[in-house]
Amino acid sequence: MKVLLTSNASYDPPKGGSTRSNLAWLKHLAGAGHQVRVVSAADSDAESVMDGISIRGVRNLSFRADELASEIRAFAPDHVLVSSEDLSHILLRKAASAAPDRLVYVAHTPQWFPFGPESWNPEPAAADLVRKARAVVVIGRHMAAYVETHLGRRASIIHPPIYGTPPYRKLGRFGDGSVLLVNPCAAKGISIFLALAERFPQVEFAGLAGWGTTAADRAAMLARPNVSILETVPDIEDALAQARLLLMPSLWYEGFGLIAMEAMLRGLPVLASTSGGLVDAKRGTGYVVDANPIRQWLREFDDTRMPVAVVPDQDIEPWARALRTLLEDETEYWREAETSRTAGLEFVSHLDAGEFENLLLGLGEAPSPRPAGTVKRLGPKEIELLRRKLKERRGGE
Repeated sequence: MKVLLTSNASYDPPKGGSTRSNLAWLKHLAGAGHQVRVVSAADSDAESVMDGISIRGVRNLSFRADELASEIRAFAPDHVLVSSEDLSHILLRKAASAAPDRLVYVAHTPQWFPFGPESWNPEPAAADLVRKARAVVVIGRHMAAYVETHLGRRASIIHPPIYGTPPYRKLGRFGDGSVLLVNPCAAKGISIFLALAERFPQVEFAGLAGWGTTAADRAAMLARPNVSILETVPDIEDALAQARLLLMPSLWYEGFGLIAMEAMLRGLPVLASTSGGLVDAKRGTGYVVDANPIRQWLREFDDTRMPVAVVPDQDIEPWARALRTLLEDETEYWREAETSRTAGLEFVSHLDAGEFENLLLGLGEAPSPRPAGTVKRLGPKEIELLRRKLKERRGGE
């Protein structure tokens, strides 16, 4: 089987949870002997190989989408996977044009879908291409319901096994370490993070810079003496090992919340909002707090090339109460840490990268298009039936 994936995110180096998720599936496919190729956005044109996956990075891919069409024609994949990191939907349209019967849509981030109330760029024609795809893949139940509700299409739920191999280190520690926020930015709730840092000046807070962290976000963190900035780490455990708990007060609609599960597996309590698929990720554990979500995005972009959010006022009191409990009640801290770890271990014990392979194999071969201008040859019975119909139309002559 030959599989090509395209995305407007970097794959070498990989950036973001959706990219890591896709690579987990692609690595399994390559290891199982399938030919796997990625055509993705990059800072410069480049070719590389990672875990048996051939990766072609294309600078300004959205403006050079014909390169994707050329790759599809040359590689002749059995399946073309379009990951949702494609805000303009250009890659989706190009892939659908080049391989209309081989399209699989991998739906990670609802803001980038061409449909639904959370979409930054709704486009009915592009939504119809997703609706007609051979499969739509999501990583959680909440997002499956979102796709079915707003697209009218059933999605396949396949969660990527991106969490490494057990046993997982126990990183929980009461009374020491930072309150950690990953990817501090407006969408991820930096306003709540900073407000809590002011409420608890004696506690160390840390923000692990990510794709959404702007220069203004950095300045706001540096302006507070108890807040430090962590830069990108090769392994997320390097950042989690410095934390006493994970704060995830997302104000945008989350597809799942992979980092919440990564923290829970390592026995770190997670204080999170009720945003979208975060409820999925928390697996019924405690410390889930309502937040006032972002409902408006401006038609202007920040220095990370993301739309500027209009962040609504937040009620900090419920967040402060929950955080104070985890900071001051040792018995409750360890109860939540162990509950979180148990829920995480149960969840990942069922993950299998082979599910994605089975989905693609189950789709079978795409129907071969009939060359233009060809006519199906009729058999004797069909010729006789046609002759009778013509005779009836002529009045029995």
